[in-house]
Amino acid sequence: MKQHTVTDSPYGPLTLVAADGVLCGLYMTEQRHRPPEETFGERDDTPFGEAIDQLEAYFAGELKEFTLELRLEGTPFQRRVWQQLCLVPYGETRSYGELAEALGSPSASRAVGLANGKNPIGIIVPCHRVVGANGSLTGYGGGLDRKKRLLDFESGAALF
Repeated sequence: MKQHTVTDSPYGPLTLVAADGVLCGLYMTEQRHRPPEETFGERDDTPFGEAIDQLEAYFAGELKEFTLELRLEGTPFQRRVWQQLCLVPYGETRSYGELAEALGSPSASRAVGLANGKNPIGIIVPCHRVVGANGSLTGYGGGLDRKKRLLDFESGAALF
């Protein structure tokens, strides 16, 4: 059974989705690959207290690593990519190629990019920390402006 809630953030409203009480989605408005609203279940704030607390601490600059139970729903390869994303430290970036190498598939940078783009739990699973091989900002489901703002925030270059 799924439930959802909406919480405010410096990036606009975030929709949080849980399946059986476990976080399985965090979506921004106008996000690419955002599932239809009707798949989010009933609105119920109950299962989201800890997630909202951690997001608020993150946006306040007090939290650098999330410790939430997550339900990553995707293919086995996508889940491996998303788990690898969680290993990229706060304030750092990795290229698609570096992630592919870490997964033991150095020629899979394009597949890593596709999996990265379908990350269902943005910010918490930090797909914004992935950049092009030359350090350039490349695709982000929440938009390149948000990606830049998140990276600037984490690097200390910008505050909200």
